[in-house]
Amino acid sequence: MTARPLTITLDGEPFAGAEGQTIAGMLLAARRRSWRTTSAGAAPRGVFCGIGVCFDCLVTVNGARDVRACLRRAADGDVVETQHDPLPEVTS
Repeated sequence: MTARPLTITLDGEPFAGAEGQTIAGMLLAARRRSWRTTSAGAAPRGVFCGIGVCFDCLVTVNGARDVRACLRRAADGDVVETQHDPLPEVTS
């Protein structure tokens, strides 16, 4: 049985994959290594652990923030957006 093809977008750019792949798997297969930046220094992040323990691969999917791309199986038409950590609030 052949997996059905599917397409997601990341910040408006289409990425092709197959049913059963995670979002991170599709992006890595397309040679995309990062899709989030940190608040401190805007350092690029992508997959680090690959098993959902860390938070390096967080993305926004269909409007929902903080989705782990390494765990979320892609669905045809998913709208994925890079996520940028907000700067922490400074209280005096």
